[in-house]
Amino acid sequence: MLTMTTWLRVEFEEGPRWQRGLWVLAGVMFGVALVAAVGVFVDLRLIGGQPAWLKPLKFGLSTAVYAVSVAPALKRLAHRPTLQWGAAWTTVWVMAIEVGCITLQAARGTTSHFNFSTPFDSAVVTVMGVAIVTQTVVMGVVAVALWRTPMDDAQGWALRLGLTIAVAGASLGGVMSAPSSRQLEVAAQGGAMPVIGSHTVGAPDGGPGLPLVGFSATHGDLRVAHFVGLHALQVLPLVAWVARRRSRSKERQVRLVKASAASLGAACLLLLLQALAQQSIVQPSTSALLGWATWLSGSAAAVAWAWHREQSEKGAVLS
Repeated sequence: MLTMTTWLRVEFEEGPRWQRGLWVLAGVMFGVALVAAVGVFVDLRLIGGQPAWLKPLKFGLSTAVYAVSVAPALKRLAHRPTLQWGAAWTTVWVMAIEVGCITLQAARGTTSHFNFSTPFDSAVVTVMGVAIVTQTVVMGVVAVALWRTPMDDAQGWALRLGLTIAVAGASLGGVMSAPSSRQLEVAAQGGAMPVIGSHTVGAPDGGPGLPLVGFSATHGDLRVAHFVGLHALQVLPLVAWVARRRSRSKERQVRLVKASAASLGAACLLLLLQALAQQSIVQPSTSALLGWATWLSGSAAAVAWAWHREQSEKGAVLS
């Protein structure tokens, strides 16, 4: 039986060079997360009301998971070796730059995003912005290539749909980077803009946040939809894996993945609308609760339809 250790060794030693690069990135990012975890307990400084090393910890872990998740999607593009190589190494360098900048700013005791308070901080934000836009565009190209690649299995559909939703979620970073109305008012009055952009809607960044994730507990937060969208690339392949274990029907597996993708996409949209309405994820309005109730019932109905469709069709034939 192939153990996890053996599988990792085979993947690293016998896989293509671009894949090894992604595995190295995942290992380095996991190491950054471990160091940052120690920093959370050792360094008592706060940045924006959160532990100074919490952000490197979160980004280190999420980047490690992201690097591992990108590899299966790129493997489906064996007929596009140039795109495989370019997308993989873009991911390696962009993520190294992104997390490196976040870690540097945490060590300096200041924010990494939206920080234009000094020329150096402005340069850091600019470098991060260019890097992440490049990554988003490249992953968009990969998503298009996956849609143009014939795949009829559940895992293929999961990668295709997961990356599409992830690119859409990543694009919300552009919304966060836009100056808020309050910042524009300050600029119109001739004031300096040390902060440009915000993830909190309805209040400045840095207010009370939820444990670990830091999402605003009192106002809208664009990071929630951003987070859920980005992790579609992990959630949908997991759904495909579970579907394969529960059913031998390839058609049923694909339907379950598609239903889950529709549910996840709808959830991202609801989270975005709730944030734009200046509502915290933990303080939804009555209309938001109604929207979530509709989403829950619709998702349950879609999954039930995906699972039982074959039985209903058989029953109709027999009758």
